[in-house]
Amino acid sequence: MAEPASPDPQVRDEITALREATRPFHDVTAAIRAGYAADVAACIVHEHHGAMGYHHINRSYIERDISVERPQFLLYERMPGGRYRLNGVEFFIPYRLWPRDSTPPVFLRQRMKPEDSFQYWYLHVWVWRDNPEGTFADFNPVVHCPDAARKVYRPNPPPAEPAPR
Repeated sequence: MAEPASPDPQVRDEITALREATRPFHDVTAAIRAGYAADVAACIVHEHHGAMGYHHINRSYIERDISVERPQFLLYERMPGGRYRLNGVEFFIPYRLWPRDSTPPVFLRQRMKPEDSFQYWYLHVWVWRDNPEGTFADFNPVVHCPDAARKVYRPNPPPAEPAPR
């Protein structure tokens, strides 16, 4: 895989550190031993923009001060034959630790995005799989989910319509 393009040397160095921190997790059993969830039923897809994959969470890493050495989610794709492929990571900060009505947190020189459905700020990093949409895109059009596990994700659902009078 090519190194993610970034004009910022600090971001390149942080992505290199992220790769080193997650290198052992190409083996999903190593990730499970490190505290990431073993069983993830849903593979997250977007109707038009590809997939994120299976989100294996490490709940002990949920904190306000995130670091490249401790991504909260590892993003896997299950390949034919059952093998797991590590594609990227997701970092997040719950609104209870960084309120929604404050300035968005910045990580890897990227402004984190709000996700009101789950009540957190988030950032994806496609550190192990090239993404034509970009290193920090939400979905990756080359990632696929099996039909039986696909869960369509619709970010930030619109507010409910007011009841008719």
